[in-house]
Amino acid sequence: MKKIKIILSILVVLVVLLVIAALIVGTHLGGLVKTAMETVGPKVTQTTLTVDEVQVSLFAGQAGVKGLVLGNPEGYAAPQSISVGNATVRLVPGSVLSDKIVIRSIEVRAAEITFEGNPFGANNLSQIMANVNSRTATTNAAGSASAPAEKKAAKKLEVDDFLIAGAKVHAKLTGLVNTEITLPLPDIHLTALGTGPEGITAADLTQKVLGEITAGTLKTLGDYATSLGKDAAKAARDVLQGATGGASKSVDKLKKGLGGLFGK
Repeated sequence: MKKIKIILSILVVLVVLLVIAALIVGTHLGGLVKTAMETVGPKVTQTTLTVDEVQVSLFAGQAGVKGLVLGNPEGYAAPQSISVGNATVRLVPGSVLSDKIVIRSIEVRAAEITFEGNPFGANNLSQIMANVNSRTATTNAAGSASAPAEKKAAKKLEVDDFLIAGAKVHAKLTGLVNTEITLPLPDIHLTALGTGPEGITAADLTQKVLGEITAGTLKTLGDYATSLGKDAAKAARDVLQGATGGASKSVDKLKKGLGGLFGK
């Protein structure tokens, strides 16, 4: 009986110590994640990356990121390419200590995307994607040559649900279309990322998400530029064909269409 009491006392002490350790780790984990993001992010994107704050609650299985700002590549005027006011993350707490962190959901609301360049040619987002692809390819090539033990030791991720909703793109377009415009971006919804035994690396996740953002932005702006071109072409045909409503009205339509094309 006495031995049982001693064992129970030891177990209670161990539980208390574990709780205290978890509280200490939880208090500092946000700062560690923030530092990791600001250290690894620029290596992957080859731009600046800053985060105002990261809050982590292991007991609740939740985390929050505030004020994430991704810079622009060299040669572009705007100080940032993507900014996120708030992002929320739900994860499996116990997985933090395992080889694969299981993230149930990531939700990004009202992101602001700054686009510079030609949606059909050179632009800041495409340059960032080229940087990410280059870095990811180099990392994967190095990883494939590593020993199995080293590959196994690398931390993997699983992201069950990733949602980017309510984003806007602020574009300064060049090329055939020279204008500045703000447009809503369709929601981006990704699921089942890294659900296999190998998971997904942080670099691969970055590549996937930025790829979707870039593709969605280019499509949105490309459709906008194409519609301007069609409007101008239709107005020109109306002028040539003497469309109903009079020549002066058709000329006004043509001027409006061309004004959209050349930012006038």
